[in-house]
Amino acid sequence: MPTVTEALQMMDYGPAPESASIAQDWLKDRSFGHFINGAFTKPGETFAVTNPATGGELAHVAQGSAEDVADAVKAARGAAKGWAKLSGGQRARHLYALARLMQKRERLFAVLESLDNGKPIRESRDIDVPLAVRHFYHHAGWAELLADEFPGMRPHGVCGQIIPWNFPLLMLAWKVAPALAAGNTVVLKPAEYTPLTALLFAELCIEAGLPKGVVNIVTGDGRTGAALVEAEVDKIAFTGSTEVGRLIRQATAGTGKALTLELGGKSPFIVFAEADLDAAVEGVVDAIWFNQGEVCCAGSRILVQEQVAETFTNRLKARMAKLRVG
Repeated sequence: MPTVTEALQMMDYGPAPESASIAQDWLKDRSFGHFINGAFTKPGETFAVTNPATGGELAHVAQGSAEDVADAVKAARGAAKGWAKLSGGQRARHLYALARLMQKRERLFAVLESLDNGKPIRESRDIDVPLAVRHFYHHAGWAELLADEFPGMRPHGVCGQIIPWNFPLLMLAWKVAPALAAGNTVVLKPAEYTPLTALLFAELCIEAGLPKGVVNIVTGDGRTGAALVEAEVDKIAFTGSTEVGRLIRQATAGTGKALTLELGGKSPFIVFAEADLDAAVEGVVDAIWFNQGEVCCAGSRILVQEQVAETFTNRLKARMAKLRVG
């Protein structure tokens, strides 16, 4: 009987059943402006968003300026008081509506994410999109509990949020859902390489009846992100490189802005002698190569107990030699 590792090595892969047409139809001849105060702006200066698998253009999106960021912050500021005054139950209804609409469009989100980011459809379809939906449901529940669980706490106000390209929709959910649940308003800047699912999410905000200005999305490159860090926001939440995180810390020091940084690291994978070594080998592969290794907590160090080090290393080498690229 083959081991788990041997069985996985014998597997073949067929084509994904999803057609790209659902996303291509949505993207057809699209040029996106920013999403500010509940509506899309007219695109000014734009840049192309491409499919990393083919290099082909998917759409054009606006390059955000400091003025665009200021407009978005103004809209968020204008909506902040009314949004914070809503009861937790009222905010929860909006979050539940967003979660349900994301569920209804799961296939579109998954295909669009794979076209834009390049990750296999299996990952966007079975991991990223369902988890993003669950985050909105989960934080809708927290919105209803906040008054009881955190008495006396108040929202920051306007949150500037900057997310990377490795999990575009899931990162949006991690940032936006808890901020809204706690009574904050948001200005989100997605990565310039992968803004499309954020713009699709903006359409859902309109459909769900979210009050204008509660969620604002400004697209662009690092210049747009720098403008958001410098803007009159109450908090910055950033996920990305350690280098940029240091620059943001320097820029926000002494300003009174709250700051949350999720940066890269050297996460250890630990294997003890009594471990199921075949399962541990698969765990290593998943820890370091899931999402092409583009994960903030990827297991980039391996610590193995001496008694099994040689056996484990040999099995890991055999498994790595069978990895399929592309």
